[in-house]
Amino acid sequence: MTYRPPRSACLAVALLLAAAPLAASPVPPSPHGPADRIGAMNHLSPEATRAAARLVKLGRVYALGVVTGPETPVWPGRSYKIVVTPTDDGSGQPMGANRVTGHDDILMTHVGIGTQLDGFAHIGVAHHHYNGVPARALFAPDGVRIYGTESVPPAATRGILLDMVKANGGRPPAPGTAFNRREIEAALRAAGLTLRRGDVVLFHTGWMAAMAAKDGRAFIASQPGLGREGAEWLASQGVAMVGADTAALEAIPFEKADEPFIVHQTLLATHGVHILENIDTNALAADGATEFLFVLGVPRLKGTVQAIVNPVAIR
Repeated sequence: MTYRPPRSACLAVALLLAAAPLAASPVPPSPHGPADRIGAMNHLSPEATRAAARLVKLGRVYALGVVTGPETPVWPGRSYKIVVTPTDDGSGQPMGANRVTGHDDILMTHVGIGTQLDGFAHIGVAHHHYNGVPARALFAPDGVRIYGTESVPPAATRGILLDMVKANGGRPPAPGTAFNRREIEAALRAAGLTLRRGDVVLFHTGWMAAMAAKDGRAFIASQPGLGREGAEWLASQGVAMVGADTAALEAIPFEKADEPFIVHQTLLATHGVHILENIDTNALAADGATEFLFVLGVPRLKGTVQAIVNPVAIR
């Protein structure tokens, strides 16, 4: 599966990058070439989609997105507010002979809230993003010019659930517990699986369920999650996306206090692997699911850095 941006978009990017001398980028070039804008999504393929479709045996469908609203835990500075335009407040004249009435609405929200996808413009290294794109070339106050989530291709591929609660004797791992290559390979062996290029890997940490009755700030403040070495290894295996039932995917407290969000930098900026956060893995884990057809279409809202999503797992 190959996504090709419009020719006009490619020309605009080339002009932006050529407009001024650029400092050396701390982000390595993409193995898919200087024009690459989709990163590890290049590993998606018709073959992988057909193989994933063959995993559907039960016809059971799982919504992996949480309900998003005013009570959703959010990072400081983010918020959700819905404004309903009452086109039908119980008064007024219905329209037409068929007496049409209805409602419209306006939604005002950050899109880095609830179950979300992080795009490549979200996190960078020293003002550089995936494939060496400098922040000044992508930033615009009315939406990013490059790496807007509207350009994230749709995915229908194999999803894998790694049950880290089961691996921890039935208890959610403690906050700050980092999953690195050893822990990931052990979880894969327990599930009887090996990774394939184009897979979407989801971690079930039990954190979402354990914190359901807690204050949302506590859910955000600390969590078990992916470590830097684990992120490097997953990227080396060609996975398309990585997610978890936590607000940040990576372990908090961070593995190194002076390296905040380094897993985000590793996946998004260095390797072009999209991140999925606040994935509701509870039902999949309760049913003992290990692999499934994973389907995701990202809302095509131009220029957004993140996206509220509702991925679907089908078994």
